[in-house]
Amino acid sequence: MEDVLDLYEEPYDPTRPVVCFDESPKQLIAEVQEPIPVEPGAPARYDTEYERKAYAS
Repeated sequence: MEDVLDLYEEPYDPTRPVVCFDESPKQLIAEVQEPIPVEPGAPARYDTEYERKAYAS
């Protein structure tokens, strides 16, 4: 961890940019039901049921 903190303290070098990654896990999901069409003057409606497809980190 200290190595990462030291890297962030280094001065900016355009030839070696520092790139940050979000390492939080993500769940990939898919719709189970066909989306409900939106009608004029009515709020959008959707089904909250989903199918878990994969897990990415």
